[in-house]
Amino acid sequence: MSHSRLLQLILALLVGLGLLLWLVNVLIGIYSGLSAVSPGLAIAVIGVVLLLVLGLLAALGYYGYLFLRPKRRPSPPPLPKEKSGVTTETLKAVQQQASQVQDEISRQALLERSRQIEEYLARGEIRVVVFGTGSAGKTSLINAMVGYVTGDVGAAMGTTAVAQTVTLRLRGVDREIWLTDTPGILEAGVAGTGREQAARQLAAEADLLLFVLDSDLRRSEFDPLRSLADIGKRSILVFNKTDRYPDDEVAAIVAHLRQRVREFIAPVDVVTVAANPQPVTLDSGDRLQPDPEILPLMRRMADVLRAEGEELIADNLLLKSHRLGEEARHLLDQQRHRQAEQVVDRYQWIGAGVVSITPLPMVDLLAAAAVNAQMVVEIGKIYECDLNVERGKELAVSLARTLVSLGVVSGAIELLTLALQTNVGTFLIGRAIQGATAAYLTRIAGKSFIEYFRRDQTWGDGGISQVVQEQFQLNRRDEFIKRFAQEAIARVLDPLRAQNEGDEIE
Repeated sequence: MSHSRLLQLILALLVGLGLLLWLVNVLIGIYSGLSAVSPGLAIAVIGVVLLLVLGLLAALGYYGYLFLRPKRRPSPPPLPKEKSGVTTETLKAVQQQASQVQDEISRQALLERSRQIEEYLARGEIRVVVFGTGSAGKTSLINAMVGYVTGDVGAAMGTTAVAQTVTLRLRGVDREIWLTDTPGILEAGVAGTGREQAARQLAAEADLLLFVLDSDLRRSEFDPLRSLADIGKRSILVFNKTDRYPDDEVAAIVAHLRQRVREFIAPVDVVTVAANPQPVTLDSGDRLQPDPEILPLMRRMADVLRAEGEELIADNLLLKSHRLGEEARHLLDQQRHRQAEQVVDRYQWIGAGVVSITPLPMVDLLAAAAVNAQMVVEIGKIYECDLNVERGKELAVSLARTLVSLGVVSGAIELLTLALQTNVGTFLIGRAIQGATAAYLTRIAGKSFIEYFRRDQTWGDGGISQVVQEQFQLNRRDEFIKRFAQEAIARVLDPLRAQNEGDEIE
């Protein structure tokens, strides 16, 4: 209970006590006067008076309860079912994807943000973010808006270094409005850059954006305004400090602003205000502080929120859930990619070992080692694609034929021969190159299959040939070949040398 209501209750009790004492005194007087004539009549009159008093007290108690009980705010209207339903389904998908993320910090961050969106969906407050340069007068504007609504003209906030939020209500808008002041953009230094990034993030999460400026729109202001409009932010462009310009200049600036932003902001959404007008010196020498001139903004904001508030909330929630879903998919894709590359790395050297110990004709090498069916099945499991070994063999053979037809096999032999010939003895040259080539082709095949599963088991518009060519080009760079050759020496050549030396000793 507020202090004002507590004081009212105490005063009411004191008044009630005084009236009760007065009533007792009156009843005693009535009884004394009537009892001398007729004691029965005195009791009857006293009874009637007491009944009337009790009825009056009951009525006062009822109306007092209505006055003192907490006022219930009207329930806000429901959000559009179609969009809120899609948001709910998207959040369920995000939570399912997050459960598969192995990194604890990333998983908890996704789940927490998902819960925040769910809470926002349940509460449904309207989030209005005030955005612009540090000198545009954003804080003064919020102070004026809060004063306009509450009648309090005292400053609510000062210069903004971090985001600050106040709540307010507008007539005709059923939902509570959260009004957030952001740090200024375009500030110099590392700290300024950090604050600008925080401000942009808040602006991107707003239901309605108030973009404040104090002059014509500069290029450095136009770009972030346009980028926010491109992601679907509903904006009102607020030209502040108009008291510092002549009327004709204000009109010219407003006309130019409307022309520049006509593609993404309606003319009616470009409004003028003077949130903190400069003091005026009177003829008497006294200085007068004019009242803020923000009525056009308040009217326009109320009109927008009454007409579009539910859609703005629903659209923003849907956008947030989609962005969170994209982030979850990206994290999960990175995790799967790392796991799949580990599978490829393991199989490439398994195949290299088998081929280098038991040399095979090149075509058999391609079918048996470079494109291993079991590797395909394991990569498929990582991407939640349930393949049997037969299907894995079909995919492996198909890619093997592509490797041969594109000349990747001969290209791999040429690359690795040049890289290994200075490190391999004459006796071992053929076997070492076959083993390294097997590993290299397995790598190309494995990388190609990773792309195949990342694309939901399709090769894309360019088909299997384009995917294989891209992977071959990525894995033929000089720096990679040098590293690969060094690893091949350690994993293929050194075991061959050891085996050869053992045979000679025997």
